[in-house]
Amino acid sequence: MTDYRLLSIIVPVYNERSTVAESIRRVREVPLPLDREIIVVDDGSTDGSHDIVKRLGDSTVRVFRQDKNMGKGAAIRRGVAECRGDIVVVHDADLEYDPRDFPRMLTPILEGKAKVVYGSRFTGEHRNMMFWHWMGNRFLSLVTNVLYNTTLSDMETCYKMVDGELLRSLRLTANRFDIEPQVTAKILRTGTRIWEVPISYAGREIDEGKKISWRDGFPALWTLVRIRFLPMSRIVKSSR
Repeated sequence: MTDYRLLSIIVPVYNERSTVAESIRRVREVPLPLDREIIVVDDGSTDGSHDIVKRLGDSTVRVFRQDKNMGKGAAIRRGVAECRGDIVVVHDADLEYDPRDFPRMLTPILEGKAKVVYGSRFTGEHRNMMFWHWMGNRFLSLVTNVLYNTTLSDMETCYKMVDGELLRSLRLTANRFDIEPQVTAKILRTGTRIWEVPISYAGREIDEGKKISWRDGFPALWTLVRIRFLPMSRIVKSSR
């Protein structure tokens, strides 16, 4: 078993006052085989979410705030910069994902089988998506597989669990939802293979507060194509 001791769980928050407290409670309570820290990054919420998360701060929950809304990617990058974990995972604050899947995702990493584990929404129990959301996800996963010679079923999943040293070595620049293809593409460019495990998923739709839309598919597609041909100096940070 590898010597991993701390899991950093990054929770980007933007206007999720109705769900954020319950989401963080679930992350706190899930049994894990290693220590945890929860990094909450409020991305300029205007609905009172920050007042809620401020009250949740304790020895395991560290709260940071972006002065203005910069996008999910910017919030995740802030979380990566602030976290100390040997393993890092992102957890959305909207109750779509279930942190009880963390132990299943941790197993391949702790057993030394993988450095990156994705939770696939398409191979586990899930609430059916609207057709065009499903189609967009599958199309982007197909493009990823063709460009990077892999067989991912769910490139866009929020649950990307990554070795902390590897994640912090990547040059991440995305500010919005294109953080998902950017992380995936740059991991694959390093030659790291991604392990997938099934997870449960209770996805929202636009009328329920979901923020990503079909328009975000175009920058995601461009990100996948562009990174495929970038020099390695743009993929990983210099070791010097």
